[in-house]
Amino acid sequence: MTTFPERVFSGVQPTGNLHLGNYLGAIKKFVALQENHNCIYCVVDMHAITTWQDPKELSGNIREVTAAFIASGIDPEKHVVFNQSQVSEHAELAWIFNCVARMGWLSRMTQFKDKAGKDREKASVGLFAYPALMAADILAYRATHVPVGDDQKQHLELTRDIAQKFNNDFRSSIDEYGYGDQFFPLTEPLIEGPATRVMSLRDGSKKMSKSDPSDLSRIVLTDDRDTIAKKFRKAKTDPMPLPDNLDDLRARPEAENLVNIYAALSETSKEAVLAEFAGFEFSKFKPALVEMAVEKLAPISGEMQRLQADPGHIDQILKDGSDKAREIASITLGAVKEIVGFIK
Repeated sequence: MTTFPERVFSGVQPTGNLHLGNYLGAIKKFVALQENHNCIYCVVDMHAITTWQDPKELSGNIREVTAAFIASGIDPEKHVVFNQSQVSEHAELAWIFNCVARMGWLSRMTQFKDKAGKDREKASVGLFAYPALMAADILAYRATHVPVGDDQKQHLELTRDIAQKFNNDFRSSIDEYGYGDQFFPLTEPLIEGPATRVMSLRDGSKKMSKSDPSDLSRIVLTDDRDTIAKKFRKAKTDPMPLPDNLDDLRARPEAENLVNIYAALSETSKEAVLAEFAGFEFSKFKPALVEMAVEKLAPISGEMQRLQADPGHIDQILKDGSDKAREIASITLGAVKEIVGFIK
């Protein structure tokens, strides 16, 4: 069995207004993973344009995500930080994967169904096919692990299906060229922590999202203290005090969401939060949550603003990162071309 060096890959779409869900569900975990893993973090701007993006805003959004990475603690000197569109190997490998993936696989993707809505005939081909591009993002680096939220597990399963089918379809060629018994790894998910899925502050059954019409539904990473306090104060809750056990908490989605957020920000467990605040009314728990959120997010917000004031510096980080990413991805793509029979 072929063994692969451990490598982590993940990305964030630059669609503007990064919020608490992006931070707790992704970026905070990226920071922790870099302590013990070889990490590649990508601003996935090609994914962003599967739905319309204002070109004048897109470049700013790319820099915003990059600034959030750096401000949160990702080290671009030790790891790779870049934007997808600067490394053309992603698009080339995605086309090959389009020819490996099956229509039925893509048709079952629930995110396409959700985003396309009822009028799927008007959805872009890119929106339908982007899980194959996501597979290319990951497998261009033969990544062994991807930190994902619950909503991306299905896409990672598709990545594994594509990798497995490629390995099977081209088994003899893979062996002939000395790549072992499989060329691509079957990438494993990394799903950890109490807040892998951060929900709306106005509806505990819906994921926190920038597209929600209510600005009160989300904490944006650039919100100041007063805005954070206002949004948590107005967050939907129920009239009951916090329970002392997880079973009772699970039956109360808004309460569970706020406990999840506190636990993730304080780097503790939900059980520990309930042990500290059981029996508290929300009028007492919310101020504690505000203090925790301000303590953790204010330094990130300030550093993001400082970095974004110097776009040239951010662009240099992305250029340096894309150069490092291309060194890896070009080797993978060159081997894939050889395996499938292209003349290089």
